[in-house]
Amino acid sequence: MVVKRPQPSEPVAAVVAVLVPMIVMSGIGLWGIDRGGMWRDEAVTVQVARRSLPQIWHLLHSVDVVHGLYYLLMHPVLAVHSGEVALRLPSLCAAAVTAGLVGALGARLARPRVGLWAGLLYAVTPMAGHFAQEGRSYALVAAGAAGATLLLVRATDASEADDRPRARGPGRRAPARHWHRHWYAYGGVVAGTVLLHELAVLLLLAHAVTLALARMPRRVWWNWARAAGAVLLVLLPLALVSSGQSDQVAWLGPPGSGTVEDLLRSFAGPTRLVLGPYLLLIALALRSPLARRGELSLPAVALPLLLVPPATLLVVSRHWPLFHDRYVLYALAGAPLLAAAGADRLAGAARARLRFPAAARGVATLLGVLAIALAFVSQLPVLREDRNPARRPDDLAALSAVAARRMSPGDSVLFLPAVVRRTAVAYPKGFQGTRDIALREPGPVSGTLYGREVGPGELRRRLDGLDRLWVVAEPYALRPAWYPPEPAEQVKLAVVSEQFVPRAEFVRKGSVLRLYVRRPPPAA
Repeated sequence: MVVKRPQPSEPVAAVVAVLVPMIVMSGIGLWGIDRGGMWRDEAVTVQVARRSLPQIWHLLHSVDVVHGLYYLLMHPVLAVHSGEVALRLPSLCAAAVTAGLVGALGARLARPRVGLWAGLLYAVTPMAGHFAQEGRSYALVAAGAAGATLLLVRATDASEADDRPRARGPGRRAPARHWHRHWYAYGGVVAGTVLLHELAVLLLLAHAVTLALARMPRRVWWNWARAAGAVLLVLLPLALVSSGQSDQVAWLGPPGSGTVEDLLRSFAGPTRLVLGPYLLLIALALRSPLARRGELSLPAVALPLLLVPPATLLVVSRHWPLFHDRYVLYALAGAPLLAAAGADRLAGAARARLRFPAAARGVATLLGVLAIALAFVSQLPVLREDRNPARRPDDLAALSAVAARRMSPGDSVLFLPAVVRRTAVAYPKGFQGTRDIALREPGPVSGTLYGREVGPGELRRRLDGLDRLWVVAEPYALRPAWYPPEPAEQVKLAVVSEQFVPRAEFVRKGSVLRLYVRRPPPAA
């Protein structure tokens, strides 16, 4: 489907198509942004970004280099204030920018009302609202990908505009060649996006498919290839270092039978009332040819953005598991663009059949906004539930609160395994005055996330002198079937099970706090 570009008489409507989705996305993101607790990934952001720059650099040599740029960006933010709102505010701003960029893409590739509908659809999608309140890099990556896609459209349009006057003869000179700066900006934005998360490099593959569908001329391909090559050169050092830290994604498994359906519901809508019409509108947008030669259309831009990154990562993950929906959040922008284009086509067909006057376009725009408002209302329970800290894999604030009530100054604490120390790092007040029995060096000093622990011999010696011990554990670590490969973790399990008996237990989502006392000696 190829539709006209916005006319000069539509600048106000194009601005509205950008600003209104940004405002709506901001309102949805602010709702419940201070939900009263961080989960484990957000806790990592806080504890790393609050370190000094040399300490962050030291850490990235051993772990989390894939998020290094994000931590550096968050360092000045959390230096001003380290609360939950400050942690999530950059993601909220990025989500609002993404909604505006989706609106700008729809207005440029089709017409302002398509942009308005697409931006609003993006804003009310629960997946967008979820990551607008996550203190991680994924919303920023989505904003970078949407910005890069808009720059790709502008760069190709500028190249075409530079070619046309020269084709009309020497009497009309071409304007100054500004298209080079569009390609430089495109390359710079894509480079920054892939440095925020390296799997965003699949955006280049989506853009290549877009250019192929539009059958762009050789010069456009050459300029895009130069920009893409520069991006890959920038990404290469990060990819080499992160490949040595692949243990961080070892928990990911191959995609299952329901992965595609789950992703579809995340992109289009989790409720049937929204999902069915959404898919029908996308199908309607794809009924016509995707593009004409040398011209980018909305489907030619949005369809590869929607399909190529997730499909590629799913195929790769069958052999090398890397897939998670948050890694392809930036592909979400393609779905509302296609749905809005389908709605525009439906409105045009209805106006032609019923012979409505041209003034009825405003009524159609308002009806589309009303339909999106109904979709938002139908998904309110999903959005409300997402603002509950219990929806995250763990609730570190709740566990720390239990520790503050139950532990006494001088009590000894053992973290099983060591990564559970994230609770004490994120919320140290709950563990104030206690003794971390296994810790040798804290994280900032050792260049690790959770510090270095003493060796097995020293750990056994420290545990031998205790009559009372608090254990903070992952639920799986307390199951008989779990046997860790690290010698220090094996000593923890052996000593606790042989020399101590449980006295009390407190369970919070994702974590267990258990009090042990020394086992009485056997009777003579």
